[in-house]
Amino acid sequence: MRTFLALILGLAIGGALVWFYINHRNDPRLQSAGQKVEDAAKSARDSAQNELQALHLSPEDIKDELARSGQVVRRAANQAGQAIADATADSRTTAAIKVKLLASKDLSALNISVNTTAGVVTLSGAVASPDLISKAILLAMQTDGVREVVSSLQVKPKAK
Repeated sequence: MRTFLALILGLAIGGALVWFYINHRNDPRLQSAGQKVEDAAKSARDSAQNELQALHLSPEDIKDELARSGQVVRRAANQAGQAIADATADSRTTAAIKVKLLASKDLSALNISVNTTAGVVTLSGAVASPDLISKAILLAMQTDGVREVVSSLQVKPKAK
């Protein structure tokens, strides 16, 4: 019954859209708005693709890197050339990441170890899913003082 109602509703909406398109397709306001939406969508798509390519975050890149080394490493481009020699800066960085882990509902600060040396953060421990590895890396990358993140986090589903 639900499928039948969904089909009827879909046909009604589709019919209304066809009628609207036939009657208003030559309206310059509609064409202008459509072009603006198309241009904005294309710009957003291109920007997202450029960012993913720059950081090598495509699923294929992640799979290849995990197969090769068992780790996912990303460097923050704007800070890659800077060296952080001050041990207190590393301690502040580690503490900031731990605070973010504590604030996260999905990630456990108790199950994830964070070490920072010269701006290179190493995450180790266990998380419940592969998505949480990405979330932990992103959380660390968005912390001041981080040049690179090396993750050796393992996926270990929670016991029921």
